[in-house]
Amino acid sequence: MNVPRPRKVALLVALVATLALLCCGGSVSALLLGGFGDDSEDLKLTSAGCGAAGPVDPESKLPRIRPYGPNQIKNAAIIINVGAKMKLPPRAWVIAVATAMQESRLTNLGHLGERNDHDSLGLFQQRPSSGWGTPDEVTDPEYAATKFYEKLKKVKNWDDLPLTRAAQRVQISAYPSAYAKHEPIATQIVNALADGAANAVGDSLSMVCASADQVSASGWTNPLAKNGKGKHKSVVGSGFRTASRPSHQGVDLIVGTGTPVRSVASGVVSRIKCDETFSGKKDCDVAGYPGKGGCGWMLEIRHAGNIMTRYCHLVERPDLQAGQEVAAGQVVGLSGTSGNSSGPHLHFEVHLNNDRSSKSAVDPVQFMAQHGSPLGGAG
Repeated sequence: MNVPRPRKVALLVALVATLALLCCGGSVSALLLGGFGDDSEDLKLTSAGCGAAGPVDPESKLPRIRPYGPNQIKNAAIIINVGAKMKLPPRAWVIAVATAMQESRLTNLGHLGERNDHDSLGLFQQRPSSGWGTPDEVTDPEYAATKFYEKLKKVKNWDDLPLTRAAQRVQISAYPSAYAKHEPIATQIVNALADGAANAVGDSLSMVCASADQVSASGWTNPLAKNGKGKHKSVVGSGFRTASRPSHQGVDLIVGTGTPVRSVASGVVSRIKCDETFSGKKDCDVAGYPGKGGCGWMLEIRHAGNIMTRYCHLVERPDLQAGQEVAAGQVVGLSGTSGNSSGPHLHFEVHLNNDRSSKSAVDPVQFMAQHGSPLGGAG
């Protein structure tokens, strides 16, 4: 297999928000952005690239990515290289790595005796009796990855589907929602082994960083698109937990009233609320003002990896329902100035562990940069 020369993995330098003037509600405090669960506790590698240097050679010296051992990381590198050789975009690599994490923990499993699921074998637990190949074939990592990708390509609009749905269409698992929890770590592995390819445009072979309008291979995108001149419609105003506003639990993205607000990743709507904590009458359909209290019209969406995002000061109630699935980049509301606000903008928060409380919030600027979707420029 022809692969680019091995590279060193670079560290992604997170962007930092600047201070500005807008007022928002919010009631959460910060944690340093770190793991997304037990498996990712020691996973620290990211990359500043967007895949242009290509995947590392599986036979080269590979980075240590705990808690996975050398053979598991080699298998992940093989999966990524097969996807590149088949000219599939990096979104496919993330889906494939996450699927193998769920099916085998990136281990080329043989027959497990009584613990075997029928005759499932290999990285993707493919069954010879179901036509995936002979036992020798499905326990060859390159063959197994090739067969996974071949079937993925046949899934209609696979690159627009949430990862767990795309994987399930291929695997037909008894646990169809299990793949989602691996998406954040699979993203980090692809970044570490393929020059930050999860930061690239997810459905393209161009290996260029995703713009605000595009969904990255990690499955994330900017909550506000760019205008016709290719510039951000927003700038980052008041930052996360600044010295002047230590209880500000998100960032303010300064945009005009009525700007489309998009879900930053696929997920499920968990709450829609008119949030005005200090006013006696809850009226979110009118312009707010400093001191009114609360987020105004507020939307919360839960994503893979137990991540929740919050969108505040919307101009009207979003036309959505709790429990409704939304796709990355789908318009979910319009920016406004409802609630505790001195002007039109989007207040945007990111929380870990599906937790609305103060202990779960993280800096959205750092988080989105690490997911290949930097927020707008500084104000």
